[in-house]
Amino acid sequence: MLTRLDPEMSEEAARASAPHAVVIGAGLGGLASAMRLGARGYRVSVMDRLDSPGGRGSSLMRDGYRFDLGPTIVTVPQIFRELWAACGRDFDADVDLRALDPFYEIRWPDGSTFTARQDGDAMRAEVARLSPGDLKGYDAFVRDSEARYWFGFEDLGRRSMHRLVDLIKVLPKFAWLRADRSVYAHAARRVKDERLRMALSFHPLFIGGDPFNVTSMYTLVSHLEKEFGVHYAMGGVDAIARAMGRVVEDQGGMILQGAEVDEILLKEGRARGVRLSSGEIVTADIVVSNADAGHTYDHLLRNHKKRRWTPARLRRARWSMGLFVWYFGTKGTAEMWRDAGHHTILNGPRYKGLVRDIFRTGKLSEDMSLYVHRPSVTDPTVAPEGDDTFYALSPVPHLGHANPVDWQAEAEPYRQKVQKVLEEQLLPGLGDHLTASDVFTPETFRDRYLSPHGTGFSIEPRILQSAWFRPHNVSEEAQGLYLVGAGTHPGAGLPGVISSAEVLDKLVPDAETVRGR
Repeated sequence: MLTRLDPEMSEEAARASAPHAVVIGAGLGGLASAMRLGARGYRVSVMDRLDSPGGRGSSLMRDGYRFDLGPTIVTVPQIFRELWAACGRDFDADVDLRALDPFYEIRWPDGSTFTARQDGDAMRAEVARLSPGDLKGYDAFVRDSEARYWFGFEDLGRRSMHRLVDLIKVLPKFAWLRADRSVYAHAARRVKDERLRMALSFHPLFIGGDPFNVTSMYTLVSHLEKEFGVHYAMGGVDAIARAMGRVVEDQGGMILQGAEVDEILLKEGRARGVRLSSGEIVTADIVVSNADAGHTYDHLLRNHKKRRWTPARLRRARWSMGLFVWYFGTKGTAEMWRDAGHHTILNGPRYKGLVRDIFRTGKLSEDMSLYVHRPSVTDPTVAPEGDDTFYALSPVPHLGHANPVDWQAEAEPYRQKVQKVLEEQLLPGLGDHLTASDVFTPETFRDRYLSPHGTGFSIEPRILQSAWFRPHNVSEEAQGLYLVGAGTHPGAGLPGVISSAEVLDKLVPDAETVRGR
């Protein structure tokens, strides 16, 4: 059944003749696109198969505990402020963003730790404490990451890369910055301590990339953290998604939940609307897909011949890893585990070997590394008073390997292994305090988000799957069809998907031009 977040459409009469844009998916990229299109004078309808907006940035309630299902941190907050400003709104009036200090703590099996903060002197002190001989190399790494930020994010990441000539023009800069070198290889050239190499190279895992193969351009994330900090939105990223939805509706747009798009309809090579799984047809002047790029081309355009993104090409693509996420609440623990902060990264005994198992062999390893989120130390609304809310995320193989993991059989045994690691390394006595609990596996991502192979972040951001090589924001398969979100340019992560809507804004024709067709 179709449900609208708000049945009232502001300025409905004035917008009745405006060109109609259908946005497939109310993920953050889709909502950002709807906001920008609404500000441009389009009449916008967002179609989403879930029961609430936000996509992977939505939340789940269990027995009084609220779990952020996907992203937990906000970097580069100005991209949200710029988005709101483009709509004549004030982001900070709608969302309460809190700076985190420290960002996170990294722990290794030998008991050593590394605490990441925004303050440069504090970071240099951490490096000196862990490996004094690497301080000079660390300083060089920081300079490297800034150079890659200005080129990779502020330049390439905020404009379309759909023309081959755009790629050709930047090849000399790619070569100069050694984009062919992996993030890990670049970190290894600057520092010698293996723990520091991990601390400076693991960030691509936040966007689904193998640090040993993803282009060194992604060292720019270190600069993002240093320059702009790491933030948490009170109410979680779900609060941002809901605020975005309110802006869309205030503009006169509609968000239809429970509306699954089954096909993009073309007429004479141009996108002219969508067919819902219910059979209902919704006509449109333009279509924007926030669905996974693979799903868009392989399923939503299944009845149309593709020139570039054919089924064979998608099968050859390298995809990001899958995710095993255990969401759990604990009773009466607010004053316990004082050394477990908002974010903790627990490393297993292997780094390169574990990453190889996840991305290359498709093997579910006995050992694991965990990203642990404890928002209740910052946000008391996520759990009943005196309690805690957590999620523990373990990168695992996606479902597209030759012998995919049978998560129907493995989910509970693996959850128990996760619990054992947490009890041994971070949360002693956890089992005595457990309350609400839920698990997402790659099968959940496949079924809930229609993610190919159950991946967490769509197509992996390797150098030959980035920029021009990635599915373009303006489709070459149909006129009037645009793509946003993790699977298109510039890529996954909150800055990437919000920036994809900014790129879209530069590609879509003015409403008056479309009206005149």
